[in-house]
Amino acid sequence: MSSSEPALDEAAGADVHRRFLAIAADVSAPLAEALAAVGPRRFPDRSDQSLARFLARAVVGQQLSTHAARSIWSRVEGAAAEAGVDVLELGCAERQPLLQACGLSRNKARALGAIRAAQLEGRLDGTRLREFDHAAIKAELGALWGVGPWTCDMAALFYCRCPDVWPEGDVTVRKTFSRLIGARRKPSKWAARFAPERSWLALYMWAVVDAVPD
Repeated sequence: MSSSEPALDEAAGADVHRRFLAIAADVSAPLAEALAAVGPRRFPDRSDQSLARFLARAVVGQQLSTHAARSIWSRVEGAAAEAGVDVLELGCAERQPLLQACGLSRNKARALGAIRAAQLEGRLDGTRLREFDHAAIKAELGALWGVGPWTCDMAALFYCRCPDVWPEGDVTVRKTFSRLIGARRKPSKWAARFAPERSWLALYMWAVVDAVPD
């Protein structure tokens, strides 16, 4: 999906905001108040980079806070610059110790190696992936070693710009939504009320705590 599609343009953000406020009013007062406070969202576009690089950064951020992920990624970029290579080249077997020295676990370093291999084999075509729906994107990317459901969701939402992704595995999104709707309510069930635009709902939850993933 391109950033020029009507479903994702700035006017659409205002339309989504009005619709969400109406839905939220029937869900809980705290949720309606939170959505009103952060205002209409702008749908981000992270497709100005290669899919491989996007995945690499997302893998670095798996199970980490936004601050920690940014810090480690900065060290990774610094290590690549010092070695005079592209970040993805750190995924080759002989350079993976550099990744671990930056703070990556052995498994995450191995995952970057798998991403690099897939790129070299021509299996990471971002243009082709954007033609898929969310389920197909998860199936395609989830087949890569070390690329988990959260990273697949981030790629579907931010890179492919799918409008209806509910990243249940994102702790910030899930806990923030749960707090706003009531702890006894199941987040995924109540998020379904906002389909087919749950990606926007996730954007609102990140905005509430100002911690949008890179």
